[in-house]
Amino acid sequence: DGLVVSEKVKSNNIDVKIPESELEAEEKGAEEEHPRESDSNILDVSSDYPRDRHISIQRHLADLEKLADLREDERKPCPLCPEEKFKACYSHKLHRHLQNLHWKVSVEFEGYRMCICHLPCRPVKPNLVGDQTLSKMGAHYHCIVCSATIVRRTDMIGHINRHVNKGETESRFSTVRAPKSSYKVVKESATDVQVLPNHSTPQKTDSYFNPKMKLNRQLIFCALAVLAGERKPIECLDAFGATGIMGLQWAKHLRSSVKVTINDCNENSVTMIKENCHLNKMKVKLNIREEDNDETVGNGEENSDTIEVTKMDANVVMHLRSFDFIHLDPFGSSVNYLDSAFRNVRNLGIVSLTSTDISSLYAKAQHVALRHYGCNIVRTEYYKELAARAVIAAVTRAAARCNKGIEVLLAVALEHFVLVVVRVLRGPTPADDSAKKVRYLLHCQWCEERVFQREGNMVEENPYQQLPCDCYGSMPGKTAVLLGPLWSGALFNTGFLRRMLMEAVQYGLDEAQPLLKTLVCEAECTIPKHLSTHSPGDENKQEECGVYIRTPNTSAESYLVHGKRKSEEVLRGAVKRQRAEHSAEHPPFYYNIHRHSIKGMNMPKLNKFLNYLSEAGYRVSRTHFDPMGVRTNAPLAQFKTVLMKYSTPTYVGAQAEGPVHLPAEIQVEEEVPTAAAIKVEEAELAEDEESGVATAVFTQSYPTHCAAD
Repeated sequence: DGLVVSEKVKSNNIDVKIPESELEAEEKGAEEEHPRESDSNILDVSSDYPRDRHISIQRHLADLEKLADLREDERKPCPLCPEEKFKACYSHKLHRHLQNLHWKVSVEFEGYRMCICHLPCRPVKPNLVGDQTLSKMGAHYHCIVCSATIVRRTDMIGHINRHVNKGETESRFSTVRAPKSSYKVVKESATDVQVLPNHSTPQKTDSYFNPKMKLNRQLIFCALAVLAGERKPIECLDAFGATGIMGLQWAKHLRSSVKVTINDCNENSVTMIKENCHLNKMKVKLNIREEDNDETVGNGEENSDTIEVTKMDANVVMHLRSFDFIHLDPFGSSVNYLDSAFRNVRNLGIVSLTSTDISSLYAKAQHVALRHYGCNIVRTEYYKELAARAVIAAVTRAAARCNKGIEVLLAVALEHFVLVVVRVLRGPTPADDSAKKVRYLLHCQWCEERVFQREGNMVEENPYQQLPCDCYGSMPGKTAVLLGPLWSGALFNTGFLRRMLMEAVQYGLDEAQPLLKTLVCEAECTIPKHLSTHSPGDENKQEECGVYIRTPNTSAESYLVHGKRKSEEVLRGAVKRQRAEHSAEHPPFYYNIHRHSIKGMNMPKLNKFLNYLSEAGYRVSRTHFDPMGVRTNAPLAQFKTVLMKYSTPTYVGAQAEGPVHLPAEIQVEEEVPTAAAIKVEEAELAEDEESGVATAVFTQSYPTHCAAD
């Protein structure tokens, strides 16, 4: 092999008049690429880097001139141009030509310059006859790493940057593994991981690591910690490991409570995951076909620090094995992996998925959302919750195909991702109940009022009657659109969120605690001042899916054994409790206070406005989906009425211009009843209609309108 390398090095010094020899040398080097990678002693043949470079790759401009000096004539040709393009000339003219045409437009990389080449090095596609011809004097660059030929300079710069991001900074005739010095060690939650340069750029590096997803990782860790408190040990899977940061955090903090499996289909990522395991003093358990000195067999403390690393497609690993906890975080949409995730997940297990295709979910690419999620959406004021419900609807359909139902534990939609955490309920009955909660949504495009379509298959004569607003009668044309199918059930489980908050406090996850407090208030639809992280008495015993789960300060007799399959009596009891607590679910969707503000009026502070709605008898809370959003069960008309009542004019002269607001405020106080009063009047009307005195009651309740009639 050493003789072959020396011949290759000599081949670079052949006279530039014969470019065919260069092509033969390139083909010869490509054939010898694999044996060179397999031989570890090749690296000692030559210390010059790169060893087998094209003549257009030089360190200095003088090196290009030396190539032209090989000819002893007074007129010297350009070594990078054919004679048809640039004829032989004197030295001073050749120097100016090399400097202006080749050197100034070169691409620099690690001390080398990849100059533009005009030699016929780029083979074109075969013509109709089948002859292999060479292109006519096409300008191009030769890559210093992979010997590829690229036409444009900007494309060449991007090509080199991709090599750098992947750690391929050596010649293709040596190993493509990046040196240890090019790695960067990142620490998060007491876990160290090695990453490559530009690790935060997806699809351009094998070790994708996004620091902005730290909050997402903390929420998933809290959900896993809650599940680990229910039954031990649990088998959990990080289907898309990348650097392995998430699985390492699970194993490092939860120890013997979990058996972690980190999977990735990329060989370089799997190698980096193993190195990161050793960096965090974790043992690696390989596949059965692989042999490693670090493989451990046994129980106890030996398995507590062991992580299983697999290299296969995520769908394959979820088809082959069963898990209690599965997390899916692919690049983009995760709908391609839902069927495999629900196929073998255990009963009462948890499936969490992170979707980063926010351009389609947030209605910027509506045709993509229809293609991936089978959902029709438009841009609304509540577009983030719309995205979460679209993802849950896809999850529900995938689970129902496997005869499994779901209970949504958590749904978060932030700037960069949509996170959904669901508990799996095995059986056709939970599957049917979950499938019934996937419904269509009627959305008014004028006032943005919205309501879920009624259950049933019968076609209604006028679907606009379901909307509380009267825009259809007062506005010309069609005013509403049909969105969906969407998840119409609850997005949060209060008991699960409270225990997640306890785990976040226990492990010191500071970034997740404020969000979890907001989610607890949003799930209960209460103002934040009513939140209590330490529930006294009976609230320590939480109930989810008919299974009692012990939380701190609870006696051992107050809960059932974790991980047991539910009996039929418990299932029937759970269904009754869910029906009884259905009215206590948080109201769907929210209103943006800025969207419905009155022009020329100063609206009240958001916290004060929440108190005003609460005093009017409505359930109200803030939402994490929108910092200026208000989740309430008040109709939009009542929402606007209360907002107008407590708004003040921007300036004194505003009352003299346009509509007068002061009489409207007085009228609001007289005509708008509270939520409790509305319910009492509706009940009285229903009773009186049965007795035949509805007209008298109507006259007594609304004397002004009757007098007007």
